[in-house]
Amino acid sequence: MDKIAVLIPCYNEEKTIQKVIEDFKRELPEAKIYVYDNNSKDKTAEIAKEAGAIVKTETKQGKGNVIRTMFREIDSESYIMVDGDDTYPAENAREMIDCVLNENVDMVIGDRLSSTYFTENKRRFHGFGNVLTRVLINTIYNSDIRDVMTGYRAFSYRFVKTFPVMSKGFELENEMTIHSLDKNLKIKNVIIEYRDRPERKRIKIKYNFRWCQSDANNFLTIQKL
Repeated sequence: MDKIAVLIPCYNEEKTIQKVIEDFKRELPEAKIYVYDNNSKDKTAEIAKEAGAIVKTETKQGKGNVIRTMFREIDSESYIMVDGDDTYPAENAREMIDCVLNENVDMVIGDRLSSTYFTENKRRFHGFGNVLTRVLINTIYNSDIRDVMTGYRAFSYRFVKTFPVMSKGFELENEMTIHSLDKNLKIKNVIIEYRDRPERKRIKIKYNFRWCQSDANNFLTIQKL
């Protein structure tokens, strides 16, 4: 079993993946770095392998599908999940991992909204949707989650092996947040400095709010459509 596993799901990140790998190797030299390529049309997988990452492939398209496979296949005492687009700073990784290993935190949230997100983010209305969703979730669960949609998180082994990934795509982060609150897991916020990438394409995001019921649980799901 690894001590620390860095999980990087990737789709067409050849411009940034080498820097992301090198940054995390510098900050967490003892970690194993895993890149799962999700049908990239560029040289993401080749560059990641040359940079020293363990590279595998997930053919089912969508971030949720990639993370489901990573969680199933990789055994580690602690995990860092980060995007391959160099928007999240590796400098916070040690603090986030220490929360898991030394404080028994199940999920550490890399909080962008308390720092640079609103000045760096170039996607119109995306920040508004994040804030609205955060307010709704915190109201329902009486919680204090600062950033419900961040893709920068640290996890315990317990979280990874018990989290039922239902999502196929980028609604994954909301699902993680709601699962942790619903199961009363230990959560901690760590403020990070977000940086947007200038070549990022602007996309329109719609949200679907759905209250789910089962024999054991009632819970809210929020999906990006």
